[in-house]
Amino acid sequence: MDFTQLFCDVDDFRRVFEPFWHQRQIAAGECHRLRSSALALSEQMTIVIAFHASNHRDFKHYYLMLMLFHRADFPKLISYSRFVQSMPALLVPLCAYLQTRYGKNTGIAFIDSTALAVCGNKRIGRNRVFAGYAQRGKTTMGWFFGFKLHLVINECGELLGATLTPGNVDDRTPVPALTRRILGKLFGDKGYISAELFQSLWERGLQLITSIRKNMKNALMPLIDKILLRKRSLIETVNDQLKNIAQIEHTRHRSVRNFMVNLVAGLIGYTHQPKKPALRIPQNDRQTFATLALPAAA
Repeated sequence: MDFTQLFCDVDDFRRVFEPFWHQRQIAAGECHRLRSSALALSEQMTIVIAFHASNHRDFKHYYLMLMLFHRADFPKLISYSRFVQSMPALLVPLCAYLQTRYGKNTGIAFIDSTALAVCGNKRIGRNRVFAGYAQRGKTTMGWFFGFKLHLVINECGELLGATLTPGNVDDRTPVPALTRRILGKLFGDKGYISAELFQSLWERGLQLITSIRKNMKNALMPLIDKILLRKRSLIETVNDQLKNIAQIEHTRHRSVRNFMVNLVAGLIGYTHQPKKPALRIPQNDRQTFATLALPAAA
């Protein structure tokens, strides 16, 4: 990834966000020194985002590589241990920056959840880092201990929304809040079947479309909906890239905040990916295709 291009984009965001952020912080009544770090906030954000967009599997080796070969890009690099100690302070700026990286609502959206295990099942009883936060959950792949990442994307592979819940939360629970800014049609798997959820989304212009279970009566469906429902594997490809390229899932976390920084930076790294999984729709037909996908009520 081009450090210069990424840094310029992050720094443009930082110039607007940082004064606004500092003005609205609530004082705790304690005196703290406000010494500026040798490494600027924009540089710290750039480093953690670039790691998740690289092919490195371990952040420590990635950071040591920067110290050896990229001193010209980051002349004031601090030690690895000091950088890790400062990472929790990046959580709020990264979350705010992620909001600016979401794609546009095209009328076609796909939703899915993926498990983020924080330890092996045999070590669940010994895990102390995520005690009170992570929970046991079950997917089609079996039981796990950790969280669920819920994602919504459009047909271009762009993120439209993301949220994190404990592993035991039903997939349908975060859907209303996650899709509050989305209109059109939303395609999901059988885990999202709910008459109440369908009705609540339909009333605000979003049609939930899923496949049916074996004990359900078949219903007529427009051909366009059948085609798009078969393309739901698009979001599963995005989940796979987030786990295997962006490294949002591993069992080496020693801090809840650093886990969140790792997750949000991975999502941002994906948004900077030049080529994303997408449906092959000709540009001339894209507008027509999206129009046909809009529900009648919208």
